[in-house]
Amino acid sequence: MPKQVRFETKYPGVFFINAQGETGIEKVYYIRYRKNSKLIEEKAGWQKRDDMTPARANNLRVERLEGRQRTNAERRAEEVAARKAEDSTWTFNRLFGRYIKDKSITDEKELIDKEIKDDDLDKIVAAMKFKKPAQIDISRYRKFIQKPLGDKQPHEILLLDIDRMRLKLSKTYKPQTVKHVLNLITRISNYGHKKGLCEGLGFSVQKPRVDNVVTEDLSPDELRRLLIAIEADPNWTVANMMLMALHTGMRRGELLKLKWDDINFNTGFITIRSPKGGRDAMIPISQKAGELLDSIERLDSPFVFPGDKGNQRAQIYHVVSRIKKRAGLPKSFRPMHGLRHAYASMLASSGQVDIYTLQKLMTHKDFRMTQRYAHLRDETLKKASGIVGDIMDDAMEKTG
Repeated sequence: MPKQVRFETKYPGVFFINAQGETGIEKVYYIRYRKNSKLIEEKAGWQKRDDMTPARANNLRVERLEGRQRTNAERRAEEVAARKAEDSTWTFNRLFGRYIKDKSITDEKELIDKEIKDDDLDKIVAAMKFKKPAQIDISRYRKFIQKPLGDKQPHEILLLDIDRMRLKLSKTYKPQTVKHVLNLITRISNYGHKKGLCEGLGFSVQKPRVDNVVTEDLSPDELRRLLIAIEADPNWTVANMMLMALHTGMRRGELLKLKWDDINFNTGFITIRSPKGGRDAMIPISQKAGELLDSIERLDSPFVFPGDKGNQRAQIYHVVSRIKKRAGLPKSFRPMHGLRHAYASMLASSGQVDIYTLQKLMTHKDFRMTQRYAHLRDETLKKASGIVGDIMDDAMEKTG
């Protein structure tokens, strides 16, 4: 490429070249000066696009000589430094974006051509797919955390900030909701700290105490009506799932994920994959559960209770609600989780199952979860202890 011709102006250190601009050939002005014994040449601007003239170029040269304006190289260095600083600044918005990306179930191949910044939550949500727990996290973050904390780094947040947030939320929302929000704040901060992205919070977040122990039970009459309603429902897949919950105490998610490969009729055990809060667990197949499984037609699907096209079923709400309504169960009774409670309650109140065994059957990792059923067993023991008195009374009557 031939060397471009320089044309001097009447101002020392100001020259121009002719170059192809947006509307044709135009002048491009440059300035030349020494700073700290170093010769510097910089573009001042285009004649038309930047409205640059020799006089304006000369003014720029004087300002830079006198240090009133930074050189182009200095500005570029500052921009690079600013970008680096930004890259190392992990605000809650950016941390949550990275955190939620890790929760995505989207195939990486689908994202090859998409450059999505960690702090652009809207684009992340639009481009990626998430399971329900991650969707709930996104909803909570947007509603409660993004506005007050989004632009702050964890180490910039004060205990007073969290205390104010907790008090404000407590005026409108239940303790359980407040606890979920504070737990999410802690998880995001801990995530950034464990990944080595930032400092964590400098304090422990105090969570509200939540008394949400709910133990649902079914009276003999309610159980009878429920079994009749289950048998009468046309959707046998969901009906069988509800019966399986009554016979095993398995959770809704565990039943939806249950595969035939998880059932070993030879050993008489079901393997529950990744149960809530822990590693794989095994529960025995009772006689009734075995009979139920034998009665289920094995379709071309690995799942015991498949959905459309043999895939994992995702939605059962409408069917179980229909069955619950037909059985005339209370509105507060949760159709699937309530069956798990009913299973545990029946075992506990039988007086034949100790709490430790019940914990294993329920796959509770924390013994305190099983303790909620202890009172049912206590009542059975009280009744049993009274039998001795009845026997003695009978003996006295006979001797009289």
